[in-house]
Amino acid sequence: MDISYKERQMIMKLLIIRHGDPDYTIDSLTEKGHREAEMLSERIAPMNIAAYYVSPLGRAQATVGYTLRKCGRTAKTLEWLREFDKNLIIGPDGQRRIAWDMLPQDWTAVPEYYDRDKWYDVPVMAEADMRNGIAYVQNGLDSLLAEHGYRRNGNCYSAVRPNEDTIALFCHFGVEGVMLGHLLGISPMLLWHGFMAAPTSVTTVCTEERREGTAYFRVTTFGDISHLNANDEPPSFSGRFCETYGNTAQRHD
Repeated sequence: MDISYKERQMIMKLLIIRHGDPDYTIDSLTEKGHREAEMLSERIAPMNIAAYYVSPLGRAQATVGYTLRKCGRTAKTLEWLREFDKNLIIGPDGQRRIAWDMLPQDWTAVPEYYDRDKWYDVPVMAEADMRNGIAYVQNGLDSLLAEHGYRRNGNCYSAVRPNEDTIALFCHFGVEGVMLGHLLGISPMLLWHGFMAAPTSVTTVCTEERREGTAYFRVTTFGDISHLNANDEPPSFSGRFCETYGNTAQRHD
């Protein structure tokens, strides 16, 4: 039996959406970012979204604005969805970096970074108070999920009020890695450095309740940019580094 596109959307639980191509100097979007946000809105606005949530930062607010204007809705701003701007770390080379921009040869040499319960106790992370920063996001996410019927219980969730709501979170790549790490039981270091969610990409996470009352979250799509592809809009390179060292047109650090 053929299932319409709109009906298929009802299986979704969380849509984690990164902001459009950023202009960090003004905490907003570039001209390209505005185009991306408009294309994204054409995709998201027709969906049956139970609730919209957004980071307080300007680039996320600007991105969600396109969708909200199109569907006549409002979004709730959640402080914990902001990016980790204050948690800068100092790497072995002496340079200050955000936690998801460490050099591969540095972080991969530390076994603790692969452990979801130990990575934030590595000295450079401890100095940045990463444990508390991460807990702030995890607690915020769990509180939100509880409001929507799913209460954290160990490494799973109690399905207190099972439902097929779709919740849209407009935020940032760094905080996305923290949320996915919490839901899946993975160190964010692996997600931050091994994956890249391009601007306006959509990551879809669904519940699975294989036994009544116990739910787990599964990623069904990561970093989807089909709305950009449909409009022949190339993805932004924001957040990535040079594919080859000799490529001077791409980002170096």
